[in-house]
Amino acid sequence: MPTRTFTNEELAALESKSAGELLAWAYQTFGDRVAFASSFGLEDVVVIDLIARYAPKLRIFTLDTGRLHEETYDVMERVRQKYGLAIETTFPDQAKIEQLERAKGYYSMRVSIENRKECCNIRKVEPLKRVLSGVDAWITGLRREQAVTRTDTPKAEIDLGFGGIVKLNPIIDWSLDQTWAHVRANDVPYNQLHERGFPSIGCSPCTRAVAEGEDIRAGRWWWENPEQKECGLHVKKV
Repeated sequence: MPTRTFTNEELAALESKSAGELLAWAYQTFGDRVAFASSFGLEDVVVIDLIARYAPKLRIFTLDTGRLHEETYDVMERVRQKYGLAIETTFPDQAKIEQLERAKGYYSMRVSIENRKECCNIRKVEPLKRVLSGVDAWITGLRREQAVTRTDTPKAEIDLGFGGIVKLNPIIDWSLDQTWAHVRANDVPYNQLHERGFPSIGCSPCTRAVAEGEDIRAGRWWWENPEQKECGLHVKKV
């Protein structure tokens, strides 16, 4: 359970803060009880750059699912070296991964939505729950433009899916152009897959390049409908 509760009015007041101001507020308010979950996509490296500027002691962690692209590990290392920030890596339960692959093979996620959610749960949701069980707030790199499932996401909310902790989305109102402009203006390291038609990057078996004119999330779980394309990390519970 979180050690402090917030009213809807208090959370709504955070909507006017800039991304940097919100990150500074987060560290001032929660200290080591807040952490940023980074997958090292374009948005997340921007948030890390802002953390380095406004809240350099803020915790950063990543979920290593075991199925990431080599380019993702490369940008993780370049970010670590550029900013000198500690990055906590969390892994899925090895026994559960072994059981899943022995029973259903290596691409079970493509057979059905249930199978895909099972894989996401083992590789991403359960490890995230372990980390978030020890904090009062977490930070994401979500943007409203990214998906139809995110269009009404506020900058600050209560995450009932993870025990009622605070969830902060500092660049939720940024456009893609604004995000890229920040990367280029500040020489932020980014995943080279973005140059090869991958606007959204997840696990290797579940991510492909998109064609010109396709939605930016079209390459994620491309065999599913858009309204189903969440792995379980950002599903709202009411």
